[in-house]
Amino acid sequence: MSRGWRLRAMRKEAGAAVEKRAGDFRRLQALGLIPLDGDFYPVVHYPGITMYPPAGEEDLFRGYTPPADGRISVYVHIPFCGRRCHFCHYPVTVGASDGDKAAYLDALALEARLYRRRLGLDRPKVSSVLVGGGTPTFLPPALLARFLEDFTSQFDLSGAPQFSYDVDPGTLLGPEGGERLRILKAHGVGRLTIGLQSLDDGVLGRMNRAHDSAAALRAVEAARAAGFKLNIEFIYGYPGDTMETWTATVRRAAALGVEEVQLYRIKLIPYGDHAGFFSRGVARPQTPPEEVFRMKQAAQLLLEEAGYTENLRRVFSKDPADFSRYAHDQCCGLVDQIGLGLTAFSSLRDRFALPTADLKEYYALLAAGRLPVNRGLVRGAAAQAVWAFVLPLKNRRVIKGHFKRLTGRLPGEIFGARIARLKEAGLLYEDAAKLELTPEGAFFADEVCHQFYQPEFMPFGRGAYAPGPLNPYLV
Repeated sequence: MSRGWRLRAMRKEAGAAVEKRAGDFRRLQALGLIPLDGDFYPVVHYPGITMYPPAGEEDLFRGYTPPADGRISVYVHIPFCGRRCHFCHYPVTVGASDGDKAAYLDALALEARLYRRRLGLDRPKVSSVLVGGGTPTFLPPALLARFLEDFTSQFDLSGAPQFSYDVDPGTLLGPEGGERLRILKAHGVGRLTIGLQSLDDGVLGRMNRAHDSAAALRAVEAARAAGFKLNIEFIYGYPGDTMETWTATVRRAAALGVEEVQLYRIKLIPYGDHAGFFSRGVARPQTPPEEVFRMKQAAQLLLEEAGYTENLRRVFSKDPADFSRYAHDQCCGLVDQIGLGLTAFSSLRDRFALPTADLKEYYALLAAGRLPVNRGLVRGAAAQAVWAFVLPLKNRRVIKGHFKRLTGRLPGEIFGARIARLKEAGLLYEDAAKLELTPEGAFFADEVCHQFYQPEFMPFGRGAYAPGPLNPYLV
């Protein structure tokens, strides 16, 4: 059998798999699982991050006690950017001076002290750290060092937790970029997530990214040479990104050989405190939902061909040990996490606290000696059960014993009818110890998880779905 024949056979098989996913989309849409317009709302938190009512610090922390072992996970948000990307749903600050950035770092340091006081922990032990934004490396090297020195003085990282940083390619280049990499390494950062988003210059321009593909590749090499583990991120379904340009991007990404490759579907519905370029009606993606799913399936096949397998949902790695411990803590371990900074949420074992998105209010609350939270929820038993079920189900699996420790009941006692119909549909697998999505269920993970949502927290109304047996309102 010639090599050319084998390649043609593989391409034909891959093409059939891609078309099958488009057929699965239409079939599941008719059954009521997927909205009729193909719209999308990711399962990242429960309830969704835009659905929290007003609440203050006292209400949200009344009755809370820190974990018995004193260990927490920490997220820090640094909102500064050189420009706003068109897909961004989060509040960022463009055009800030070095003085503005220094003032924000002062506020972060104060917020950390207030959180330590609220938790009653002198120097909390940290299980994982993520610093995101914004562009958290969009700081002069001296301010980056200052932030890291303060953070590592207030939190105990002696247990060698995974310390991850989200970075933009441009901030890793040139003399300042090299200095930033050295500073990050010196303060214990070991894993970088580099937001490449695409390796097609036309698509990058439409995204309003500050870099081209050549700069993105140089940044990956600089970070790898500095000794970091790397996760590179890409967005699929972006307007103007075709199957041809998308698969070319994925092939180039796979050839880089980094530890992790992460895929994001373009979000249309606001999923943060800022409506993105498309959500505001300035433009709307023209990529049909069927094509979006084709792009996802094509990327998965190309990554698998290169030796990657799906680890956490939408994250592909060659070594199963390479994944974000922060993401795992949040969605699978369900451990207590605190957030520092503008809109940096805190996800605790039975509650969720969300800070203000307004920088002036953020500063004013901190100056008054208060944590800057203004929204959130202490979950009741029903919401707690959904939270403890859908986050691990989407990302890995639900361990029945862990679920019972969090809720007092087994999953089948609460969600028996929903579990049964998803098993019958071939979307969910169950054994004595766990529940997990089948390969088809995993491909449509967000939509499957919506099956367990309370009606008041559904992202779409009853009329958005076909009246089939998987309509989430018909259980």
